[in-house]
Amino acid sequence: MTEATTKLVATPGQTIGPFYGYALPFEKGHELVHRAHPGSIRLHGVVSDGHGEPIPDSMLEIWQADEHGKISRKDGSLVRDDHTFTGWGRVAVDNVGHYTFTTVNPGPTEEGKAPFILLTVFARGLLNRLFTRIYLPEDTEALANDPLLSSLPEDRRRTLIATREENGDLRFDIRLQGNNETVFLSYPGA
Repeated sequence: MTEATTKLVATPGQTIGPFYGYALPFEKGHELVHRAHPGSIRLHGVVSDGHGEPIPDSMLEIWQADEHGKISRKDGSLVRDDHTFTGWGRVAVDNVGHYTFTTVNPGPTEEGKAPFILLTVFARGLLNRLFTRIYLPEDTEALANDPLLSSLPEDRRRTLIATREENGDLRFDIRLQGNNETVFLSYPGA
């Protein structure tokens, strides 16, 4: 055999199944904090395809710092005891593509940096998961100086910035293709 015939090529990942009910999703996966927690907010939105149709069978994960910008180092990201913030959550969308997390506004991990939430999308039709960020809209100076946002045209940049609602909650819609497609990130080796 030649070297060309013995080289193995990785196959695409399977991002959305098969599921084993004991792990995906899990109880309180959407609650990074209890709704009664001081400073709790609701992060919500809709996942849609290139035609604007909701995707009812996708799953989302978020990773984030706490309100002080600290990244949790606690063991057990599945802990849901209503007072331990692990910075991680997972939720399946409902039958109209809507999702909801109960969390806190993340603080900047370094002074002057724009705070954000990492988001991973798993859905049918995707060979591999998609990664993006959800930026908070308030600190316009930090947003203007963010290296990722600065590298994007204005119209694409807006797809990464959540909308603050009157009650303090965040709205972030995810569009997988087409007009206003969310900017997705590529991480080497992921």
